[in-house]
Amino acid sequence: MSTFKLEIVTPERKVYDHDVNMIVVEGVEGQLGILPNHIPLLTPLKISPVRIKVAGSDDELVALGGGFMEVRKDKVVILAETAELPKDIDLDRAREAKRRAESRLLHLDEYDAVRAELALKRAINRIKVASRKH
Repeated sequence: MSTFKLEIVTPERKVYDHDVNMIVVEGVEGQLGILPNHIPLLTPLKISPVRIKVAGSDDELVALGGGFMEVRKDKVVILAETAELPKDIDLDRAREAKRRAESRLLHLDEYDAVRAELALKRAINRIKVASRKH
């Protein structure tokens, strides 16, 4: 089965660097499945999990905090604002962040509500990815 190199990079570090068979991401225009030899593409990504498929193993998830994906002939690079592997996510801390964001949404003006909604999306995404490891 054919593979391609996937790199997920944040401003702080390289989070993921492996050969994979397929990835599924949430672009701003909808869900995208990327297979080997995909046409070149550059697209913004939403706060969402990246699903990584590697032959012979369970799907892997990475919690992505938004960013951009560049698809090249033999490589996909995701430049992420934040990205966390399930083992790096503190589930209790993510649940607390979700609770705080939900509480803020009830008592904020429009500008702060947008920030709280983004915090809530990030927390829910982290919980979804981290819960998969348990």
